[in-house]
Amino acid sequence: MPGAAGSAGKMEDCSLDDFLKRNRELADCSLEQLRGLSESDKHWTARKSFLIRNLNDYPRDRMDDLVALSMVWANHIFMGCRYSEQLTQKVLKMAEEIDVEDAPHFTTRDEIMKQRQ
Repeated sequence: MPGAAGSAGKMEDCSLDDFLKRNRELADCSLEQLRGLSESDKHWTARKSFLIRNLNDYPRDRMDDLVALSMVWANHIFMGCRYSEQLTQKVLKMAEEIDVEDAPHFTTRDEIMKQRQ
């Protein structure tokens, strides 16, 4: 099939972002498998945005790393979990331009102690 080779070449030339834009339903369906059973719509929407934003930087064989980083970011934003400074800065940089509406604000014990002094 002469047409098949040509279309395969075109597929390789297009970026993942272009592919996802044209195949949004397929992308949403594939990503939906990564949603946690107890993950709220709000948390999932934000974490899915994180995944989509960073898909180009993670090849298929490193997808588990991206999923783990998305969970670190979501846990930091929504539950106030703390991680090493290096890891926190990495996921915050990866999440630049992702707007999370009504994200909770957490006060650390250290911040409370500073306020009392």
